[in-house]
Amino acid sequence: MCSSERDTPASMIARVSRVFESFRPPDDALGVREIARRTGLASSTVSRIVRELVEHRFLEPAGRGFRIGLRFFELGEQAARPHQLRQMAMANMSDLRSATRQTVHLAVLDGTEVVYVIKLRSRTAPPLGSRVGGRMPAHATGVGKALLAFAGPGVVDRVIEAGLPRLGPGTITDGTRLRDELAAIREAGIAYETEESGPDVVCVAAPVTAREGRPIAGLSISTRRGEVDTATLGPAVRTAALALGRQAARMPALSGAAWTELG
Repeated sequence: MCSSERDTPASMIARVSRVFESFRPPDDALGVREIARRTGLASSTVSRIVRELVEHRFLEPAGRGFRIGLRFFELGEQAARPHQLRQMAMANMSDLRSATRQTVHLAVLDGTEVVYVIKLRSRTAPPLGSRVGGRMPAHATGVGKALLAFAGPGVVDRVIEAGLPRLGPGTITDGTRLRDELAAIREAGIAYETEESGPDVVCVAAPVTAREGRPIAGLSISTRRGEVDTATLGPAVRTAALALGRQAARMPALSGAAWTELG
């Protein structure tokens, strides 16, 4: 390694910054050689930096290259694809919030958890503890169950193997019962939650599916128990989720396989 690439804190941060800055619109994915060409760094240096960035989820594999990862969105809502997802979904979600006067969420699956990408709360809706960029165990939320029900093979196995902690009085903590619940959700296309993510919280959710019926996100309406009959909200959530899925199918960056099983 030449003297200009020594691992001093300043030079290390500068080199990582150059790697990130090499990703420019309309790029979706870049290989190590292209990153090295754009940054002027040695390919071996780029390969080492990229490997560590993938390990920490700042970058993620994409075919023969790499693209910006979901970790950026968690920290600053700057990841490219979640931003596209936000732009696409905002109008439909605003309409859903206006029609139901409740809190509407959009979330994606990351490993065994869901990450909330959008939260729109009606002024008349009761406050909830969720937040944009926040995480919840997938098995304990309506939107998480909607995603798990349609996720790729092995995702549910990993969730169960990781453990099913109780968050509320209604949390499903048994693997067999969770599988049965997910089978029912696949049949209906709608997931319901009753005090699973916390006391008094209820939710109805549906998956946003694009190509091959795999979910790219989950859409939900959440409120406090007793505010509204969630069964009456199911058709509205399902209709909005189907509309978003049709939009996403026309956007390759959102409908690709990488969104079907994160983590």
